[in-house]
Amino acid sequence: MIQRFIEFGEGYSDIYELIEIARSNQHRLAKLLALHTIKNEQQVTSLVVILEPVSPGNFQPLYICREGIPNPHEKPNQRYTLFEQLSKECGKTITELVVKPSNQFNENILYYQYLIGILRMNHFIAPLS
Repeated sequence: MIQRFIEFGEGYSDIYELIEIARSNQHRLAKLLALHTIKNEQQVTSLVVILEPVSPGNFQPLYICREGIPNPHEKPNQRYTLFEQLSKECGKTITELVVKPSNQFNENILYYQYLIGILRMNHFIAPLS
């Protein structure tokens, strides 16, 4: 199983694309995640849409808007509210996790490997095969 993060941006106007990906793929929607962290002394959140793997191909996309949305528990905001509305519309709960910030890694690919490890360990995505 190949799992790969596909980054849209930091969640400004690109959050609408993330939401549309989930809406148009409701039949494949596996999970919605909110990854909370502290980056540059600000509490921020990454929003993630995980789809079921395609078959054939064994590829599972994880779409992300990385660390551009204020943490909604500290500063309520419209972008997170849109994500909550999506979760209700699709009948999915938002799983929240606290993770390290991406700037603690030399490259984004290392950060995404770290996140994939966390998601596999918690059985949110399939194990390495």
